[in-house]
Amino acid sequence: MIRHDPAKHFRFAHLQSAIGQELLKKYGLSPELDSVVLIEGNSAYIKSDATIHMAPRLSGSAKFGALLRFVPRRIRNYGYDFIARNRYKWWGKQDACIIPTPDVRDRFLA
Repeated sequence: MIRHDPAKHFRFAHLQSAIGQELLKKYGLSPELDSVVLIEGNSAYIKSDATIHMAPRLSGSAKFGALLRFVPRRIRNYGYDFIARNRYKWWGKQDACIIPTPDVRDRFLA
């Protein structure tokens, strides 16, 4: 996500962090939620809805995610969950997280 957002539209928080849990509670979302969450204005979007709202501000082919708005939510979220369950099998899992540069680190909410 970060590499597709060179214009720095988005800031990030880990859902398990104190601020992540506070935001989930504020927007009435489950504290056990395991999905991308986009908070925009007074609304929170999850799963494919979050992807659709983020896509127009991303670079490269990620912009095409906005086209998913033409697919019914039930089907979109089924596809989202399917990819989420299989992503490590398809693309592998890294043994360590990247060490963020100060520029990237500043985009995370404390």
